[in-house]
Amino acid sequence: MFPESIETDRLRLERFCHETVDVFELYEAFAARHAEGVDEVFEYVPQSPYATTKDAADAIDDAERRWEEAERAAYAVRPKPGEDGAGELAGLATLTCQWEHRTGQLGLILRKPFWGRGYSGERAAALMELAFERLDLDLVTAGYNEGNEASKRAIERYVEAHEGQYDGILRNWVPMDDRVDDLHRYTVSREQYDAAADR
Repeated sequence: MFPESIETDRLRLERFCHETVDVFELYEAFAARHAEGVDEVFEYVPQSPYATTKDAADAIDDAERRWEEAERAAYAVRPKPGEDGAGELAGLATLTCQWEHRTGQLGLILRKPFWGRGYSGERAAALMELAFERLDLDLVTAGYNEGNEASKRAIERYVEAHEGQYDGILRNWVPMDDRVDDLHRYTVSREQYDAAADR
């Protein structure tokens, strides 16, 4: 149902599975003891850095299960040749399908060395195309936890580029380790996406 890989101008998104991502590569990229800036990366993410290589293996197992059940398309994000860090695991991108609502929810965890390059918007555009043009969904959502200013700026840019909108705050929405964060929700409808494409 989901494409195994997606190409953008600067990125290659590959299915997040054992065939494309080595457990030790994943662990090194997102482990509490190893990864550069990992505390900042996970500050507003509702999961913790990997404590063991088994945590990383379990994450891949879970992604494979959700893929097979058509629940979530998860991709390893790698910069293409010509980009700094080409071929490295820069992050993980997801499109979670809420089929009963005909909605796709965007997600992204990006390693700190790859922040500030506009990769979030490039990945969002590719996954919106997947949601609307291949999966025939009606709505795509994105959001950021209260306080996450970097995600706020990135989301506002790509939502505006696709003529989407800010819907408001969902109070006590995102369970974190020791707190529950408010979520600022944005949406792009099929009609808004099509209108932006026709500009």
